[in-house]
Amino acid sequence: MSVTEGKPRQELQQAAPVRSLRVMTLNVHKGFNVFNRRHILPELRDAVTTLSADLVFLQEVHGEHRKHSLRYRDWPGVPQYEYLADSMWPDFAYGRNAVYPDGDHGNALLSHYPIREYENRDVSIHGTERRGLLHCRLAVPGQATVHAICVHLGLRHKHRLQQMRLLCELMDSLPSDEAVIVAGDFNDWRLKADGVLAECGLQEAFANCQGRPAKTFPAHWPLLRLDRIYVRSATCRNPKALYRKPWSHLSDHVPLIAEIGL
Repeated sequence: MSVTEGKPRQELQQAAPVRSLRVMTLNVHKGFNVFNRRHILPELRDAVTTLSADLVFLQEVHGEHRKHSLRYRDWPGVPQYEYLADSMWPDFAYGRNAVYPDGDHGNALLSHYPIREYENRDVSIHGTERRGLLHCRLAVPGQATVHAICVHLGLRHKHRLQQMRLLCELMDSLPSDEAVIVAGDFNDWRLKADGVLAECGLQEAFANCQGRPAKTFPAHWPLLRLDRIYVRSATCRNPKALYRKPWSHLSDHVPLIAEIGL
């Protein structure tokens, strides 16, 4: 869902052109810290708002969980993505992937700019955990359309390859001159994604600037390079992995941020 209908088209046309976007991606671990010892969603919201990101890509975020809402006194009365959006991000979209008796979880995008359309593409492989590509079309002043795709790929290499090919099929369907930002948890500990996704024009922020994707898992002692920010028809500047407190205690993944030039 999107929380608003977006700004009137005339207002967007009159706004100053936007030449860069500050983006963040984080696997929120369903609102719990490492080993699920503590519910930390209120602390996470406070930390996320300090970054002033234009776009926030979230993975493993709850739409609802009925048992948790009864067990934890500070469990929000709205979906986690709406709670995290608060008053900072007027538009948000949610792609529900996993559904179970107590609730559901999936990917979400929080956006400073209107989300004109969104689609959650099912890229689940038969017999495995449900996965999706949350594709949002954003109305950004001075730009035709900016595409934001929130990703959380599977745990098995063979399944990830199939899901990345489906992502490339989506990329091939988009106008080549429109900016695309793809971010999320790729689970790509074997470091195969950059080569596969380069075939459809995607370039990874940290690989371009620092030679390799950032180490992001586990947060308290990062060893694996699982989380990524990719772009096409755009540029990346100043990518950073947020290793220090409070981030190292707010999820099992390290958040990534970058400036995306349009």
